[in-house]
Amino acid sequence: MELKTPISKDTVYKLKVGDVVYLSGRIYTGRDEAHLTVVKECEREDVKEVVNKLRNGVIYHAGPIMKKVGDRWRCISIGPTTSARMNDVEEDFIRVTGISAIVGKGGMKKDLLEVFRRYGVVYLAAPGGCAALLADAVVEVKGVYLPELGMPEAVWELEVKNFGPLIVAMDTHGRSIYEEVNRKVMEKFKELIQR
Repeated sequence: MELKTPISKDTVYKLKVGDVVYLSGRIYTGRDEAHLTVVKECEREDVKEVVNKLRNGVIYHAGPIMKKVGDRWRCISIGPTTSARMNDVEEDFIRVTGISAIVGKGGMKKDLLEVFRRYGVVYLAAPGGCAALLADAVVEVKGVYLPELGMPEAVWELEVKNFGPLIVAMDTHGRSIYEEVNRKVMEKFKELIQR
């Protein structure tokens, strides 16, 4: 299913674990330093601009490799970063920005499921090992914010078309694909050791 950004909260609440989606529109990258800067310095004018752009938007836990071509940036590679790195700051980041979706790798802590329900946020798992393929879905680099953080940590505004496939891995209904898979693995493991 194609989702156009920004994503309404009504749409977010309809998504369920296991749905496969592709994003079209604007998405924004952000890792540890960007998250901390947005949360701690949300009154700074340049940070306020980022916060306003993120309302109902998508944050992608990624540190892209960009190349300057003339006066424009081109995305070379944009694989997902392990999202657990943002576990401790994500609730505050969601509260400050009002995002609708997080794209990343590996999921986030179980405690965030209640935060996702309360604020209307889904976690979309990006395929690992597909950084160049995902970069092909970047139509244009629209801008860079907080460049002082460095290329991988800055917030990059990207226009994307059919960015994915992404799997809804954590939803607003309290479900986590990671928890469900772990539960099934443990059930199978117990069954095997009892033989």
